[in-house]
Amino acid sequence: MPPNPSPAERPGFAHRYGPWALVAGASEGVGLAYARAAAERGLDVALVARRRPVLEAVADDLRRTFSVRTRVLAVDLSEDDAAAGICEGTKDIEIGTLMYCAGADPNFTDFLDSPVEAADAMVRRNCLTPLRLCHHLAPPMVARGQGGIILVSSGAALVGVRRMVAYGASKAFDLVMGEALWAELHPRGVDVLSLVLGVTDTPALRRLLAERGNLASADDGTPIPGAATPEEVVAEALEHLGVDPTWFVGDLLREGSKQLGGMDRNDAVRLMLDVGAGVMDQKLS
Repeated sequence: MPPNPSPAERPGFAHRYGPWALVAGASEGVGLAYARAAAERGLDVALVARRRPVLEAVADDLRRTFSVRTRVLAVDLSEDDAAAGICEGTKDIEIGTLMYCAGADPNFTDFLDSPVEAADAMVRRNCLTPLRLCHHLAPPMVARGQGGIILVSSGAALVGVRRMVAYGASKAFDLVMGEALWAELHPRGVDVLSLVLGVTDTPALRRLLAERGNLASADDGTPIPGAATPEEVVAEALEHLGVDPTWFVGDLLREGSKQLGGMDRNDAVRLMLDVGAGVMDQKLS
């Protein structure tokens, strides 16, 4: 028999996950792709990121293309009051879906080579802010008996890797938080998905590769080996929201997670020391 259709394919997606989607990290990459996918399915979209002019341009495009309502919240998600500002800025609208996909590491350096303030900001952006948002937004979803939360994690969450100390640890927090929320909220009608990404071809990654000399420029069209596109990520997210508590994006990451999961943890850490940083160690152009 064919598998049951995902919520993205069922009638009433906007009813189940609307009327508003809140997208944190909506200015580019996966967040932007999700904002467009939500609007395409009839959800109004609240857009959160630091750069207001970029968000305003995204909002204008969504309104013109999909005839939805939008709201722009220019918030630095690494600030301690970020969640409070978002909650205040959305208190008059009904949020049916949270997509939290901010938190890329712009530095990719050894832990001791960056100031501790950079790690502090990473923990606030990847752990405290999504934790607080989930605690604020989930109760109304539970009361309605429907809604969705997608927390974007990373393959870096699976095992400790050099140059990803705060990033990997914070993404492990997101992974486990999402799974635990699924266990608590799924029986009450709220769909939660921990979405684990591998290498993803985003502007943030291209900027980092260009800064490190791996790409000629951030606008270089050179393909990133094994990278998923933001649109592919979002398609897999929507396919598995309401179906699975956790989903690893891409065949390569799914296979790698199985191999690491079958190893002694000490051996896995040593293996990653030998493997290195993958695309970050490659000259692409």
